[in-house]
Amino acid sequence: MLVLLSPRGPLSLLSEASSKIIPFMFARLTRPGLQRAGNLTLNSTSFRRTFAVHVCDGFQVDVQSFHDNGVGIVQNFASQEECEKMMAQMDTLVSEWDPSDLVVFRTDDKQTENQGNSDYFLDSGDGIAFFLEPGAVDEATGLLQEGRSKHLSLNKVGHGLHVQDSVFREYSTSSRVSELTRALGWIDPVLPQSMYIFKQPHDGAEVTSHQDSAFLYTEPRQTCLGLWLALEDATLDNGCVWARPGSHHEPIRRQFYRNPEYFEQGNKDAPQMLFRNLIQDDTTEPMKWEGKLPEGVPAEQGAYDAGFVPYECKQGDLVLIHGSVDHLSLKNTSDKSRHTFQLHLIEGPKQGVAWSKENWLQLANGRPFLSL
Repeated sequence: MLVLLSPRGPLSLLSEASSKIIPFMFARLTRPGLQRAGNLTLNSTSFRRTFAVHVCDGFQVDVQSFHDNGVGIVQNFASQEECEKMMAQMDTLVSEWDPSDLVVFRTDDKQTENQGNSDYFLDSGDGIAFFLEPGAVDEATGLLQEGRSKHLSLNKVGHGLHVQDSVFREYSTSSRVSELTRALGWIDPVLPQSMYIFKQPHDGAEVTSHQDSAFLYTEPRQTCLGLWLALEDATLDNGCVWARPGSHHEPIRRQFYRNPEYFEQGNKDAPQMLFRNLIQDDTTEPMKWEGKLPEGVPAEQGAYDAGFVPYECKQGDLVLIHGSVDHLSLKNTSDKSRHTFQLHLIEGPKQGVAWSKENWLQLANGRPFLSL
């Protein structure tokens, strides 16, 4: 059951059975950050009339606010039971993993050196691959740091959990995910990628400023949408996501692309992946901090000064992230982890949208992505 509301009343009732009509709500926010009005989460600095979407599975989403800001929160999108089930399944997967081939995941200036030169990374598109925190590996031995468990050494697992694992596939292909994406305006959503992020206690690595569409590039327009599910509470202390509201109206700054010198010309000494600047003026503030942290960060005030807002959320809440919005997360220095399961979807071919052949993630034999 999906009810869309306009100032004059319901626009459409997408089922035969009637449901509770969700009225328009008003909120005034006096400071940036997470503010809640009733069952809606709003992020604004002025009065806003919200355009509410009610889905019978038990969640609501402010569609207009999302399209205005490029980011938002859907409260209680998943139950505690679902979150715990996914965390328990990941614990099992990690327990069964043999850490004999260690690959570090980075988002800093060594990103091209790491992911850009790794068959393991490129082959993870439809598999279950394990990537370590930068400080987890002893550079002298190539093994895990002495005394460090593999469970506390992982940065993330990706990128085909939604295909290969029944527990994560169940959530990824649920009616809630499908209804939500269509409520937000996607018509033919397909799912290229999923990731489980650990954000380990004490040293869970920062994620530098970036736009997801740089890595999930579509043509002729950008259509990436991130669905960031908090499996545990995400707070300022343990590394919640920060985003710059409205930045999705800015152009994509750069593209992570397959290097033709390696893939087409056969130079195996060349890097597999490179970044291409899509903005010629590299003096703009966002371009200066692309792949880095803005000046003054990791101090929280530095992030605020650059226009970023923290999106703290509870277990089961879902952060919506437009593929063009600028976002980051700070290092987790607390004693609590911050597990998340993230889906990245795009508009599908029925809408005239093509997945770039230059993207790092390419399924074998041209297989299509999972349709929602």
